[in-house]
Amino acid sequence: LPLFLILYAVVAIVWQPPIWIAAAYAVLSLFTFLIYAFDKSAAANGSWRISEQALHALSLFGGWPGALLAQQVLRHKSTKQEFRQVFWATAVINVLVLLVFCTPLRKLLNLGL
Repeated sequence: LPLFLILYAVVAIVWQPPIWIAAAYAVLSLFTFLIYAFDKSAAANGSWRISEQALHALSLFGGWPGALLAQQVLRHKSTKQEFRQVFWATAVINVLVLLVFCTPLRKLLNLGL
């Protein structure tokens, strides 16, 4: 997380992405943390669980910082190796997409967003 915060700070200073991107990361991270907490509680109570695909989707779309915090703080989904590998892949993809859309690469790829 500290490396991501440094990377985002550099991107924000150099290329000045819209503020809603930082807000989206914050909101999605908080939401994802809460979903992990709900799923951990459901696992302990033997009730309905959140699918791993849904947890990965939240990470892919920007909630991965909250998921990482939940894995460390709540100790949820922190030992299942296959889950962690997919999680880290979603985090890397998300950061790469951030870099493409917030840097001059966007114009080079003619994304025009």
